[in-house]
Amino acid sequence: MRSSRRLPVGDVELWTESIGDPANPPVLLVAGANSSALGWPDEFVARLVDGGRRVLRYDHRDTGRSTTRPFSDAPYPVARLAEDALGVLDGWGLRSAHVVGLSLGSTLGQLLALDHPERLRGLTLMLGAALDVDFVGNLRRAHTGEPDPGGLPLPRRDVLDVLARRAEPPSDRAAALDRRVEEWRALAGPSVFDAAEFRRWEERAIEHAGTLEQPSAHGAAEPVPTERGRELRGVRVPTLVVQGELDPLNPPPHGRHLADLIPGAVLWEVAGLGHALPGALHGVLADRILAHTAE
Repeated sequence: MRSSRRLPVGDVELWTESIGDPANPPVLLVAGANSSALGWPDEFVARLVDGGRRVLRYDHRDTGRSTTRPFSDAPYPVARLAEDALGVLDGWGLRSAHVVGLSLGSTLGQLLALDHPERLRGLTLMLGAALDVDFVGNLRRAHTGEPDPGGLPLPRRDVLDVLARRAEPPSDRAAALDRRVEEWRALAGPSVFDAAEFRRWEERAIEHAGTLEQPSAHGAAEPVPTERGRELRGVRVPTLVVQGELDPLNPPPHGRHLADLIPGAVLWEVAGLGHALPGALHGVLADRILAHTAE
């Protein structure tokens, strides 16, 4: 079963989708920064649904088919995006769900575990940094050469340079697709990267959003105060932390640091995984998430 809804959440409307039998355990997928619901490829979602889960995914505000407007007209903090995730659960009448957050979605998952633990049946944090890591500051430090205050590795500057090119408007659809594919090449790493696969996914994302322009509003949102990281020691939600061994934005041991902060959290380091969801790893990733969300 598949259905979509535009849900009023706060001052915006969010495009949302439910896939699978509503009687099955619900899994809410929370995408990364400036990503629509299609940041979770259909093939990956299908594996979770075939494994007996009801999957919900949605377009963050300012992405895809959700309300999009100039950030300066309606600024918001990153924490607002976590409240949006709760609005998706409310809109589908769900009191709780397993939450799987990727990259910025991992940040939002941590906030939900701190502020609304009763809404989480379980938590999977993929390719993210702990709340006590100054990720925004580390983006700057990657260019200046300053170290991370906590001694963790910084994002790779060469990858950040590739991502910075999205500020230049593409000349046409082909150029837009080429640039997006090159971004994923830098993020995913060479071992499991399939250019045709990522091009196909980005073609769908463009069609879904109806524009060649890549979202960027989340980069201007006020970060979560790093002091909140101390609160993670009080989390009691069953948590799986997924670390990409080749992640260029949050390299090891970021995953170990995050797992150490959450009592009982399990760390899973995935060989060949960068900061992306390549098809070659869908099976192993989905199987581990299915095991973690088993009820």
